[in-house]
Amino acid sequence: MFRKMRRFGQEVTHEECIKILTEEKRAVLAVNGDDGYPYAVPINFYYEQSSRKIYFHCAKEGHKLDALNADNKVCFTVSDSGYQKDDWSFYVTSVIVFGRAAVMTDEAEKLDKIRKFGLKYYPTEQSVDEEISRDFSRVNMVEIIPEHITGKLVHEK
Repeated sequence: MFRKMRRFGQEVTHEECIKILTEEKRAVLAVNGDDGYPYAVPINFYYEQSSRKIYFHCAKEGHKLDALNADNKVCFTVSDSGYQKDDWSFYVTSVIVFGRAAVMTDEAEKLDKIRKFGLKYYPTEQSVDEEISRDFSRVNMVEIIPEHITGKLVHEK
């Protein structure tokens, strides 16, 4: 169903993919947008190893949510910040996840995931709790169920 990586010599292990999904803070979510145009948007996210799912929040309305409601297939891409070796060029590892996204409907589960999400970004538990108490009712939490994950180390030279 999913293509094999053409440059298989650059493929990284599943464990390396999970490490990047766990540690990195920014990604790009691509959905099928209006009139057949792709819509790709940078997002913050949280990867939960125990459920093997990716979580992000969004508003209760908007382009992203409309696109997900019309077609739940997504492409989610994240890369590390890379490193340099002996010259000016960078080595960057990227991960691509193909999956399906759904807005969470169970309020208790949504609260649990949004709190874990917040702990990834906010400096203290108190600041997370304050943000949740102020804005929880105004956000959706979306889960991505990965169907295919690949990673690749690229030498950008």
